[in-house]
Amino acid sequence: MAQIDLKVPSPGESITEVTIARLVRANDETVDKDEVLAEIDSDKATLTLNAEDAGKLTWLCAEGETVKVGQVIATIDTSVKPQASVKPAPVTTTAKSEPKTEPKAAPAAPPAPPTPSHYANGSASPAAAKLMAENNISPQQIKGSGKDGRITKHDIILALAQGFETARNAATNTWKGSRDTDRQKMSSLRKTLARRLVSVKNETAMLTTFNEVDMSAIYAIRAKYKEQFKETHGASLGFMSFFTKAVTEALFHFPAVNAMIQGDDIIYHKYCDIAIAVSAPKGLMVPVIRNAEQMHLAEIESAIKTLAIKARDGKLTIPEMEGGTFTITNGGVFGSMMSTPIINPPQSAILGMHNVVERPVAVNGQVVIRPMMYVALSYDHRIIDGRESVGFLVKVKEMLENPTSMLFGGKSPEALLLNL
Repeated sequence: MAQIDLKVPSPGESITEVTIARLVRANDETVDKDEVLAEIDSDKATLTLNAEDAGKLTWLCAEGETVKVGQVIATIDTSVKPQASVKPAPVTTTAKSEPKTEPKAAPAAPPAPPTPSHYANGSASPAAAKLMAENNISPQQIKGSGKDGRITKHDIILALAQGFETARNAATNTWKGSRDTDRQKMSSLRKTLARRLVSVKNETAMLTTFNEVDMSAIYAIRAKYKEQFKETHGASLGFMSFFTKAVTEALFHFPAVNAMIQGDDIIYHKYCDIAIAVSAPKGLMVPVIRNAEQMHLAEIESAIKTLAIKARDGKLTIPEMEGGTFTITNGGVFGSMMSTPIINPPQSAILGMHNVVERPVAVNGQVVIRPMMYVALSYDHRIIDGRESVGFLVKVKEMLENPTSMLFGGKSPEALLLNL
């Protein structure tokens, strides 16, 4: 018998243990080469274990078990090969006439095999989650049509258009009145996140300052150039690229916001590696856009799209999440009006975006309705003073409210957005 041992891959230098999050294939099944056998959770990312060759799979561990990096957790007996599907022999006809018989009823089709569960099944995209929150719709009420059962914005719109009865209009209470509980073990990723968040609160002098941004100019640019931008660059023109560009420019004027403490030294970065917080089925992920200060809007949008898809599919690698000199998080996609984001260590500051709401504001002595967004900057007061934190946020506000002069250097937005 030829046997292959499957060992736990190393997610990173500092990680010694991982958790078997999900066994994709069952014990004693025959598998093909390169087929995904299991999903493995580490402190920083989710990995997959693939079959090194075809054969019969034998698990030496259980789902949910914590194992050591390099430990043998499965074997493959390569002498047992998956059976190839046998095609039915073609039916041959002869010139001899056969007696006519009554046609037999076709046998009932075998029941379709159950669709394997996937961690994305029933999860909502950020846009869909926002619509669901606005209409009090629970994920259990929607059948997702996206990849691996993910609920998309189109699913919500279609359900509402068909007269979907939302929880807001339903007369019944969804609580069943039981006293049951459900105890679940924390994943390695969640435990690491919990430790880091507590350490930030305990080890930094965190403070938050707020401001508000009139999004009228950004709205106007997006309305005018959104379709052309997508046709030219293959990416949507969203808010995040404007904020990323404004942040990189503001960091040039206030370098302390882009710095971090290392021992008794302050490290000032002469580049901007911007971490973008994205929601993934297994929790919050913060992939990094390297040298964002050198990118134009289309490159930023393309990078964000690529990283968001990887986060959704659980394919982000540890190098893609390491580093980062400043973080941007957008709670507005979930309907947040205002929050105090927590610093992503060892960085010294994080910018929080929120939802855009039409509000009455005073402009030139007149009360007008404008699309307004609250923004928040949480920062480490040990390294960033109030003057720098407030000045940084004011600079971001000025750039977003005057994008033509501030972000585009007075040049035509059309030339920069469409002819890069």
